[in-house]
Amino acid sequence: MSYSERWQELFGPTDGGPAMRLASAAPESGTGGGGSGGLNHTNGPWTSASGTAGDLRTSTETSRSALGPGHEGVEAGAAGLSSVAALKSVLTSWEERLQAVRDECEQLKGSLLTVAKEMGETETAIETSFKGVDGGGKADEKR
Repeated sequence: MSYSERWQELFGPTDGGPAMRLASAAPESGTGGGGSGGLNHTNGPWTSASGTAGDLRTSTETSRSALGPGHEGVEAGAAGLSSVAALKSVLTSWEERLQAVRDECEQLKGSLLTVAKEMGETETAIETSFKGVDGGGKADEKR
């Protein structure tokens, strides 16, 4: 079996010298170790988190968009009051904050989806690379 150069660096030599092994891999005779397996990845949590970030982005934008119309007419109705300038400053500050949250949620949504995709592809690639390799069923039967 041939691994990419990066994986070969991680796993070590294939000529029988010292090498890294997965805990879930069946042990070679005389080496001991090896776990019972069962490590699986699902993209459910990553996809769900991405959806939550997308929902938060949408609700943040909805709230930000409602701020401006909610303040319409305040300047005209309170002309001459010093609180109008302070209110305008607070409005601007909240619009900027909500816009930053919205933008960060958009970026986070994409990043989480990328992780879900990469993890799924990695799992599939690893699964494929182990096809045809004896899973240690006979070793498990002796236990």
